[in-house]
Amino acid sequence: MRKIVFVTGNKGKFGEAKEILAVKGIEVIQNRDGYPELQEDELEPIAAYGAKWAAEKLGMPVMVDDSGLFIKALKGFPGPYSAFVEEKLGNGRVLKLMEDEKDRTATFKSVIGYCEPGSEPKVFTGTVEGKISYEERGTGGFGYDPIFDYNGKTFGELGNEEKNKVSHRRRAIDNFFEWLD
Repeated sequence: MRKIVFVTGNKGKFGEAKEILAVKGIEVIQNRDGYPELQEDELEPIAAYGAKWAAEKLGMPVMVDDSGLFIKALKGFPGPYSAFVEEKLGNGRVLKLMEDEKDRTATFKSVIGYCEPGSEPKVFTGTVEGKISYEERGTGGFGYDPIFDYNGKTFGELGNEEKNKVSHRRRAIDNFFEWLD
């Protein structure tokens, strides 16, 4: 069985990745130590840098996930600052920012950075298109899941099994699987 260290302090991300990777017989070990995050407008360089840094530090194959919610009416905000905005403002204030907006289009994006010690990092991107709901719905998931509407249901309403079939993280990990095979 292949082992990968997933560097994240986010137990929701870890749980999703562990469940998805188990299908391919990959054991995932969580490391909560984190990594220095570049301040960038795109997620790819952040994930690449984090994966390389963590692989060298831990001396093992590592995976990191940098994800963001990109809201069209807010010119892509919060994007790479999604975790910070969610922690400081929360879903309620994001909905407040969207109060008068007609275009509620949003993209959830996940970039998986993978690196083995002494190698260059690889990045795998997954996106899912949806809309920002008018209120929080559902008790499942984490982060922006209760306000991200995908085909009439928020990720918070879908439940883990359904969400893990269609999510941005699933799509990024599927791209990783393609490369791995």
